Amino acid sequence: MNIIICPKCLKKHSVDIAKLPDVDIVNAKCKACKHRFPVRLDMFRKPQEAEFETVAKPKHARKICVSLSKGGVGKTTTSVNLSAGLALAGFKVLLVDTDTQGQSSYMLGKTPHAGLTELLTGELTLDEVVVEARKNLWVLGGGRSLADVKRLIDKKSFGAEWTLTEAMADFDERFDFIIMDTSPGWDQLTVNVMFYANEILVPVALEVMPLHGLSEFTKSLNSIQKYRKDISIKYVLPTFMDDRVEQPKQIQAKLESLYQGQICKPIRYNEKFASAPSYGKTIFEYAPDSSGAEDYSCLVRKVANDSMLLREFSAPVVDGWVRAI
Repeated sequence: MNIIICPKCLKKHSVDIAKLPDVDIVNAKCKACKHRFPVRLDMFRKPQEAEFETVAKPKHARKICVSLSKGGVGKTTTSVNLSAGLALAGFKVLLVDTDTQGQSSYMLGKTPHAGLTELLTGELTLDEVVVEARKNLWVLGGGRSLADVKRLIDKKSFGAEWTLTEAMADFDERFDFIIMDTSPGWDQLTVNVMFYANEILVPVALEVMPLHGLSEFTKSLNSIQKYRKDISIKYVLPTFMDDRVEQPKQIQAKLESLYQGQICKPIRYNEKFASAPSYGKTIFEYAPDSSGAEDYSCLVRKVANDSMLLREFSAPVVDGWVRAI
């Protein structure tokens, strides 16, 4: 029996995959909340013949960087919980911490002995620096040592902006998603992330200064897009939403007018976000019934449903399944 989790209500259901149609993807319907959602059956099945791998099309990870020049907007919280949610949904996810604070690993309760620094300097291989944090979720840690790496990148006379891309080349076919947490500001390592990623998720705290930071970030991104046409802002995520105050509502309305196709459902202010890292837990583990878990579940569903991995939904509906994040 296999366990499927409904992404809306998070109820666990036991399902015998062997009794289902021999297809890669089915549309499931949760008996508890009636929510319909796609489920990849191939995640539960192992190929029976060696020839399968030779004919299967190679898959490439969606590379999403979570970035904004302004600090304190929820970049790391978003990176960790988005990654954890996608992993709960059955995707293989790599979380890359490119910040010198190295908080992503801490929030997952991990203390890597090595990380992105050792990969970029060539001291260690890919397999030696990646740590398994949860089922389907791996982390490539950051930390203070990245400050030295930034200086090394700055000293390169040619191709400095491709340093990260070259180091990460073998990761693309191993994962469904590669999520990158970036530092505040705009330095050489951030530029490297922009040359590696294809999509940008921008968390914007619903305050005046982060809104100004988004404007400055967009200007900096424009300079990158002159050389990389395929990098763009895919998601704008309002954070620290407080319905009791009028200003956040006004700023959200402004964001919606500027980014109509990219705006996501806001992440409401929740004190659980501050206490969860002390226990090395994601919001789904620490407070699964909280508004924070509900809001990040919505974000995960939006990102997952936009994925090329879920582009086909013509499979038969299977009742009695459950949530997938």
